[in-house]
Amino acid sequence: MAASFTEWGMRAYLRWKTWRFGELCGTDTDGNKYYRDRRTVGQRFEKRWVVFDGGESEASRVPPEWHAWLHNQIKEVPSADNPLRRPWQVEHEQNLTGTLAAYRPPGHTLAGGRRDQATGDYEPWMPS
Repeated sequence: MAASFTEWGMRAYLRWKTWRFGELCGTDTDGNKYYRDRRTVGQRFEKRWVVFDGGESEASRVPPEWHAWLHNQIKEVPSADNPLRRPWQVEHEQNLTGTLAAYRPPGHTLAGGRRDQATGDYEPWMPS
């Protein structure tokens, strides 16, 4: 599907803004690049943004540590040896809702529409 004129215009504006005012701060494991506005460095709230590496511009593609940086919750740029990551944490995954790979529980119409028979241990509430 081709991008609309509005999408094209926003992408062109983002490329221009990045070229004109952007300072590259880092890249995540997916190849997304994170920038901040050179004019706001050192201010209370720096302007920060992400340029996604190909594919769809989807917010769920931003890992948690970079999300915190983008929203000025942390000042330091996340690094590979991130002290906020714990050994028990799993790797970040994109939100698959609305895609063909989305989870569909048993009985869902798009997953065949069949589910196990009720076991008979359910009693509906009846008003007295």
